[in-house]
Amino acid sequence: MTGTTGEADFAWMRQALDEARRASERDEVPVGAVLVGPEGRAFADHNRTREASDPTAHAEMRVIRAAAERSGDWRLLDHTLYVTLEPCAMCAGAIVLARIPRVVFAAPDPKAGMCGSLENLVQDARLNHRVELVAGLLEEASAELLRGFFVARRGGRDGGAAGVSGGTDAP
Repeated sequence: MTGTTGEADFAWMRQALDEARRASERDEVPVGAVLVGPEGRAFADHNRTREASDPTAHAEMRVIRAAAERSGDWRLLDHTLYVTLEPCAMCAGAIVLARIPRVVFAAPDPKAGMCGSLENLVQDARLNHRVELVAGLLEEASAELLRGFFVARRGGRDGGAAGVSGGTDAP
Protein backbone atom coordinates (compact mmCIF):
# COMPACT_ATOMS: atom_id res chain seq x y z
CA MET A 1 0.00 0.00 0.00
CA THR A 2 1.21 3.50 -0.75
CA GLY A 3 0.43 6.71 1.13
CA THR A 4 -0.52 7.39 4.73
CA THR A 5 -3.80 6.19 6.20
CA GLY A 6 -5.68 6.53 9.45
CA GLU A 7 -8.73 5.00 11.09
CA ALA A 8 -11.05 7.44 9.30
CA ASP A 9 -9.73 6.22 5.94
CA PHE A 10 -10.74 2.65 6.79
CA ALA A 11 -14.22 3.78 7.88
CA TRP A 12 -14.82 5.78 4.68
CA MET A 13 -13.52 2.94 2.52
CA ARG A 14 -15.87 0.52 4.27
CA GLN A 15 -18.73 2.86 3.32
CA ALA A 16 -17.48 2.84 -0.29
CA LEU A 17 -17.49 -0.98 -0.16
CA ASP A 18 -21.11 -0.86 1.05
CA GLU A 19 -21.92 1.25 -2.02
CA ALA A 20 -20.11 -1.28 -4.23
CA ARG A 21 -22.30 -4.04 -2.79
CA ARG A 22 -25.39 -1.97 -3.64
CA ALA A 23 -24.13 -1.67 -7.21
CA SER A 24 -23.71 -5.42 -7.46
CA GLU A 25 -27.26 -5.97 -6.16
CA ARG A 26 -28.46 -3.80 -9.09
CA ASP A 27 -26.39 -5.78 -11.61
CA GLU A 28 -23.91 -2.91 -11.93
CA VAL A 29 -20.14 -3.38 -11.80
CA PRO A 30 -19.49 -3.23 -8.03
CA VAL A 31 -17.67 0.06 -7.63
CA GLY A 32 -18.53 2.46 -4.83
CA ALA A 33 -17.24 5.92 -3.98
CA VAL A 34 -17.43 8.33 -1.08
CA LEU A 35 -16.30 11.96 -1.37
CA VAL A 36 -15.64 13.60 1.99
CA GLY A 37 -15.43 17.36 2.42
CA PRO A 38 -13.46 19.35 4.98
CA GLU A 39 -16.40 19.51 7.44
CA GLY A 40 -16.93 15.76 7.21
CA ARG A 41 -19.89 16.05 4.82
CA ALA A 42 -19.92 12.92 2.68
CA PHE A 43 -21.42 12.10 -0.70
CA ALA A 44 -21.72 8.37 -1.41
CA ASP A 45 -22.85 6.52 -4.51
CA HIS A 46 -22.08 3.57 -6.76
CA ASN A 47 -21.88 2.76 -10.45
CA ARG A 48 -25.18 3.28 -12.26
CA THR A 49 -24.15 3.02 -15.91
CA ARG A 50 -26.68 0.32 -16.78
CA GLU A 51 -29.50 1.78 -14.71
CA ALA A 52 -29.04 5.26 -16.20
CA SER A 53 -27.97 4.10 -19.68
CA ASP A 54 -25.11 6.53 -19.18
CA PRO A 55 -21.47 5.55 -19.76
CA THR A 56 -20.37 8.44 -17.51
CA ALA A 57 -22.42 7.29 -14.48
CA HIS A 58 -19.37 5.91 -12.67
CA ALA A 59 -19.42 6.12 -8.88
CA GLU A 60 -16.65 8.75 -8.85
CA MET A 61 -18.43 10.97 -11.37
CA ARG A 62 -21.70 10.75 -9.45
CA VAL A 63 -20.19 11.87 -6.12
CA ILE A 64 -18.11 14.60 -7.76
CA ARG A 65 -21.22 15.99 -9.49
CA ALA A 66 -23.28 15.81 -6.29
CA ALA A 67 -20.64 17.58 -4.20
CA ALA A 68 -20.05 20.31 -6.78
CA GLU A 69 -23.77 20.91 -7.17
CA ARG A 70 -24.31 21.04 -3.40
CA SER A 71 -21.37 23.38 -2.77
CA GLY A 72 -22.06 25.56 -5.80
CA ASP A 73 -18.39 25.33 -6.76
CA TRP A 74 -16.65 23.06 -9.27
CA ARG A 75 -13.47 23.19 -7.17
CA LEU A 76 -13.60 20.50 -4.48
CA LEU A 77 -10.58 21.63 -2.52
CA ASP A 78 -9.91 19.92 0.81
CA HIS A 79 -11.94 16.85 -0.20
CA THR A 80 -10.85 13.21 -0.18
CA LEU A 81 -12.26 10.67 -2.62
CA TYR A 82 -12.52 7.04 -1.51
CA VAL A 83 -13.21 4.55 -4.30
CA THR A 84 -13.15 0.77 -4.40
CA LEU A 85 -11.47 0.51 -7.82
CA GLU A 86 -8.69 2.60 -9.30
CA PRO A 87 -10.25 5.43 -11.34
CA CYS A 88 -10.38 5.20 -15.14
CA ALA A 89 -9.24 7.97 -17.53
CA MET A 90 -12.61 9.77 -17.42
CA CYS A 91 -12.78 9.75 -13.63
CA ALA A 92 -9.09 10.63 -13.21
CA GLY A 93 -9.64 13.60 -15.51
CA ALA A 94 -12.63 14.74 -13.46
CA ILE A 95 -10.60 14.38 -10.25
CA VAL A 96 -7.89 16.66 -11.66
CA LEU A 97 -10.40 19.18 -13.04
CA ALA A 98 -12.28 19.30 -9.70
CA ARG A 99 -8.96 19.89 -7.90
CA ILE A 100 -9.57 17.02 -5.47
CA PRO A 101 -6.31 16.84 -3.52
CA ARG A 102 -6.44 13.24 -2.23
CA VAL A 103 -7.68 9.92 -3.61
CA VAL A 104 -7.75 6.64 -1.70
CA PHE A 105 -8.54 3.55 -3.75
CA ALA A 106 -8.80 -0.12 -2.89
CA ALA A 107 -8.07 -2.34 -5.90
CA PRO A 108 -5.88 -1.47 -8.87
CA ASP A 109 -7.40 -1.76 -12.33
CA PRO A 110 -4.76 -3.25 -14.65
CA LYS A 111 -7.02 -2.82 -17.71
CA ALA A 112 -8.25 0.77 -17.25
CA GLY A 113 -6.63 2.32 -14.16
CA MET A 114 -5.21 5.81 -14.64
CA CYS A 115 -3.85 6.32 -11.14
CA GLY A 116 -0.78 4.16 -11.60
CA SER A 117 -1.73 0.98 -13.45
CA LEU A 118 -1.82 2.06 -17.11
CA GLU A 119 -0.67 5.64 -16.56
CA ASN A 120 -0.83 8.12 -13.73
CA LEU A 121 -2.93 11.04 -14.94
CA VAL A 122 -3.63 12.41 -11.47
CA GLN A 123 0.07 12.92 -10.71
CA ASP A 124 1.26 14.00 -14.16
CA ALA A 125 3.80 16.82 -13.69
CA ARG A 126 2.57 18.54 -16.86
CA LEU A 127 -0.80 19.33 -15.25
CA ASN A 128 -1.52 22.24 -12.93
CA HIS A 129 -3.00 19.99 -10.23
CA ARG A 130 -1.60 16.78 -8.79
CA VAL A 131 -3.26 14.40 -6.37
CA GLU A 132 -1.96 12.58 -3.33
CA LEU A 133 -2.69 8.88 -3.88
CA VAL A 134 -3.22 6.11 -1.36
CA ALA A 135 -3.54 2.75 -3.09
CA GLY A 136 -4.48 -0.68 -1.74
CA LEU A 137 -6.69 0.21 1.25
CA LEU A 138 -9.05 -2.76 1.78
CA GLU A 139 -7.87 -4.04 -1.59
CA GLU A 140 -8.73 -7.70 -1.07
CA ALA A 141 -12.31 -6.96 0.00
CA SER A 142 -12.86 -4.89 -3.14
CA ALA A 143 -11.11 -7.40 -5.39
CA GLU A 144 -13.27 -10.20 -4.01
CA LEU A 145 -16.46 -8.25 -4.78
CA LEU A 146 -15.25 -7.65 -8.33
CA ARG A 147 -14.14 -11.25 -8.86
CA GLY A 148 -17.42 -12.61 -7.53
CA PHE A 149 -19.45 -10.28 -9.75
CA PHE A 150 -17.60 -11.21 -12.93
CA VAL A 151 -17.53 -14.93 -12.14
CA ALA A 152 -21.31 -14.83 -11.71
CA ARG A 153 -21.69 -12.83 -14.93
CA ARG A 154 -19.65 -15.46 -16.82
CA GLY A 155 -21.80 -18.25 -15.40
CA GLY A 156 -19.30 -19.46 -12.82
CA ARG A 157 -16.19 -19.52 -15.00
CA ASP A 158 -13.38 -17.68 -13.21
CA GLY A 159 -11.19 -15.85 -15.66
CA GLY A 160 -9.31 -13.76 -13.09
CA ALA A 161 -11.48 -10.64 -13.38
CA ALA A 162 -9.69 -8.55 -10.79
CA GLY A 163 -6.00 -9.31 -11.09
CA VAL A 164 -5.00 -7.79 -7.80
CA SER A 165 -2.90 -8.88 -4.90
CA GLY A 166 -1.60 -7.46 -1.66
CA GLY A 167 -3.00 -4.30 -0.13
CA THR A 168 -4.12 -3.57 3.40
CA ASP A 169 -7.30 -5.21 4.62
CA ALA A 170 -7.20 -4.34 8.30
CA PRO A 171 -6.20 -1.30 10.36
